[in-house]
Amino acid sequence: MKIYTKTGDAGETGLFGGPRVRKDHARIEAFGTVDELNSHLGLVRTLAAATDFDPLLRRIQGELFDLGAQLATPDAAAERIGPQHVAALEREIDRHEERLPPLSSFILPTGTPLAATIHVARTVCRRAERRVVKLAAQPGTAIPANAIEYLNRLGDLLFVLARFANQAAGVADDPWHPAG
Repeated sequence: MKIYTKTGDAGETGLFGGPRVRKDHARIEAFGTVDELNSHLGLVRTLAAATDFDPLLRRIQGELFDLGAQLATPDAAAERIGPQHVAALEREIDRHEERLPPLSSFILPTGTPLAATIHVARTVCRRAERRVVKLAAQPGTAIPANAIEYLNRLGDLLFVLARFANQAAGVADDPWHPAG
């Protein structure tokens, strides 16, 4: 089977079980950005292989595939990402955050290569969240019930994991100091 079909050469693509839409359609933007986030997490995993949170990232990558599939299916009946997935992210946030010093200021997204790469994934996660919010605002558009909440918590978790990666490497948070 060839990888190219030529069916998208005119700027359209097919949704799972649905119509063909323009490639800049809000639904395509939403699940495409979730896919981009998943790729960034793959990059993070190349740097995190020796950490205790690599299995967590592997699980999240699978969940992001599920979320992307839901977003790509306009009339998806089965809920793949539910409240239990959001709760699992919250438990991971709490578990990692309890081992970190409290924040007293905003911090710059820097530190070790692992932490900086996690911060990039975090910002892509926030963009994916905004794309899903935009999709949800379109009249007559259904999105997975927990999609926005899941991405919101995932962004929080990635922030905590970036701090955790720095701390594990002995690198302190770099506080932001406003200009002036």
